[in-house]
Amino acid sequence: MNLSYYAKAPVDELKIRVGKNNAAESELFFRRALLVLFAVFLAFLAVAGRLVYLQVLNHDRFTTLADSNRIRLQPLTPTRGFIFDRNGVLLADNLASYHLEITREQVKDLDATLVELRERIVLTDADLERFRRLARRSTPYNGVPLRFQLTDEEIAKLAIDLYRLPGVDIKADLTRRYPLGTRAVHVLGYVGRIDENELRRIDPGQYSGSTHIGKIGVEQSYEDVLRGRTGWQQVETNAEGRPLRVLSRNPPTPGQNIYLSIDIRLQAVAEQVLEGYNGAIVALDPRNGEVLALASQPLYDPNPFVNGIDAVSYRKLNTSEDKPLLNRALRGMYPPGSTIKPLMALAGLDYGVVNRYSGVFCPGFYRLPGVDHKFRDWKRGGHGSVDMDRAIAQSCDVYFYDLALNIGIDRTHDFLDQFSMGRPTGIDLPGEKGGVVPSQAWKRKSYKQPWFAGDTLSAGIGQGYFLATPLQLAHAVATLSQRGIRFLPRVLHATEDPGTRVKTLESPRPAPPVAVKNLRSWDPVLNGMIHVVEGGTAHRIGIGAKYRIAGKTGTAQVFTLGQGEKYNAKQLSKNLLDHALFIAFAPVEDPRIAVAVIAEHGGGGSSTAAPLARKVMDAWLLDKYEEAAPADSSSKPEPQGLDAGSHGTE
Repeated sequence: MNLSYYAKAPVDELKIRVGKNNAAESELFFRRALLVLFAVFLAFLAVAGRLVYLQVLNHDRFTTLADSNRIRLQPLTPTRGFIFDRNGVLLADNLASYHLEITREQVKDLDATLVELRERIVLTDADLERFRRLARRSTPYNGVPLRFQLTDEEIAKLAIDLYRLPGVDIKADLTRRYPLGTRAVHVLGYVGRIDENELRRIDPGQYSGSTHIGKIGVEQSYEDVLRGRTGWQQVETNAEGRPLRVLSRNPPTPGQNIYLSIDIRLQAVAEQVLEGYNGAIVALDPRNGEVLALASQPLYDPNPFVNGIDAVSYRKLNTSEDKPLLNRALRGMYPPGSTIKPLMALAGLDYGVVNRYSGVFCPGFYRLPGVDHKFRDWKRGGHGSVDMDRAIAQSCDVYFYDLALNIGIDRTHDFLDQFSMGRPTGIDLPGEKGGVVPSQAWKRKSYKQPWFAGDTLSAGIGQGYFLATPLQLAHAVATLSQRGIRFLPRVLHATEDPGTRVKTLESPRPAPPVAVKNLRSWDPVLNGMIHVVEGGTAHRIGIGAKYRIAGKTGTAQVFTLGQGEKYNAKQLSKNLLDHALFIAFAPVEDPRIAVAVIAEHGGGGSSTAAPLARKVMDAWLLDKYEEAAPADSSSKPEPQGLDAGSHGTE
C-alpha cells in the first residue's frame, strides 16, 4: 500500500478547491464590474439625454428662462399729450417729478423695508394703504409706487442708503399739471390713479407701467388720443435685480396734443360774471356746434386729484351744499321755464294749431273748462289781447297755457325731441344727462299715474315735470338761430402730432335738422325773440348794444304757491328764490354765438340772467374781455306778489 498517496491528497484537493474559489471570485468580480459599467453607462446616457433635452430640444425655452433671471422687460410710459384752448393757451401739461417704487419680488421682508423707509421720509397711512391696494392687483415683479412727488431732500436721504434696500427704486416720471387751476375745470376734468374698476376694463398691455388715467371731462373722453402708446426696453440686471445696462429699446409713442374749441378768455368771462351764483353758462358757435365756453359754478382745483386728494379735502368737496364737483352745464337739470316758449310757438305753427296772428285775451290767469283752479300768469294784471309775437316778447303765460292744451303733451314731446330736448345732445364730454320732456307714457312709467290737463299747462311754460340742462337750452337756441340746422356740440377743435406739430382740424358733426312743414314758420318765432330784447322782457340788455340780439327770458320755480298765497322775494331766503334763465343768439343777421344762462335762485331772468349773457356776448363779439365783472350776488329782483301759478318775474 502506498501511504504517500494518501498523505499528499488533502493538499492537492485544497489546491483544487482554492483554484476553484479564485475563478468564482474573478467571475463574480467581472460580473459586478460589468454591472457597474452598465450602470455608469446608463447614468451617462441619462445625463446625455438630459443635456440633449435641455440644450437641444428645449434650448429656446431655457435660454429665455435663464435670460429672465438677468434680463428684465420694462415698460416705457408714453408722455401724455398737452391740452390747449383754441388760441394755443396751455391748459394742461406735464411736470417732471420723482416717485418711490418697490418691486416686491426683490424684497426679502416687505414690512421691515417699509419701516426703514418710514424712518427716512414721510409716509402717511394713506400712502401705505394705497400701496397695499395697488400691490394686490399688481404682479410681484412689477414696481408699485409708494410715494409720489418726492422732494429733493427726500431723494437725497434715500439715495445714500438705496444700496441697502433691494427692490426700492427712485423713478422719474411726469405729473399732470393744470397751470390755470380752477379755470375750465368742468371742461378739462382731471387724471387720477387707476382704480380697481378701471383696471378690470382697460387693456393691461396699453397701461403697463402707467398709474394714471383720465377720470372726467376732456381727460376722460379723449383718453385714447392723449395717452399715447406704451414702449418697452430690455434691461440687464445683477443678482439683486439692479439695472446694469439697456440691451434693446422700443420707444413709446407720445400722446397727441389737443386743441379745444373753447376760448379761455371767454371762459374766464363766463366764470367771472357767474360768481356769486351757483349755475352755468354755455356758449356755442351755432354755425358748427363748437363750444366756445362752458362754465359751471362753483369751481374747484383739479391739481390735488392727480396724485390722490386727501380724504378730508375730498369729503369737504363731496358733501358741500354747493356741489362744486357737479358739472351743472351738462348734469344740472332745471325746469326751463319760459325759455321753452319759442319752441312751443314753432310747434303750434307746425301742427297748424295757431298762426302768427292768432290772438288770446290774457286777464292774468287761465282756467280749464269746468275747473275753478286758476293757472296764474307771471303778470298779475294780465297782458290783455296778445298774438304770437307779443306773447313771446312779453312772455305771456296764458297764451302758452292755451297753446299747450291745443297741441297736447304727446305732440309737444315729439316735436321738442327734434331739438334734443329730453335726451343728451351728444356732446363729446362724459356724463351728460338727458333731462325730461314729459309725455303720457313717461308719467305712467315713472309715477304710475295718468296724465292730467293741468300737467299739460305746466309743461307749456316749461314747468311741472319738464327738466332741461343748460347745454340743451344752448343747443336749442343755436338751432333756432340756424332755422333748424343742427350740429352736435363738441369741445374738440383740433389734434396735433407732437413731433411734426401738424394739426388736424375736427370737422363739424351735423345732426338731423328740425323738420317743419313751412319754412316761413321760423319768421314769427325769431321776430318774437328779437322783440324780447327790443321792447320786451329783456329790453334793458338791448340798450346801447352794437349788435342785434334775439333772446328769451325765463324763470324756474323752486316751490309752488297755493291759490291764495303770494310770492314776495323780500320775505324769502335765497335758496327759495326762483332760478333765473336766459337764452339768446347774436348778431341776428349772422349768428355767431348762442348762449344759455342759468343762475340758481337768481330771481328773474330779465334782471339777473340776461345781463350775464350780454357780457358774454360783448366779450365774444366786441372783444370786451377786460370789461366783464362778477355778478352782484346781493342784488335781488323787484318782487311782484302773485297767487298760485307762475311767479312774478320774467
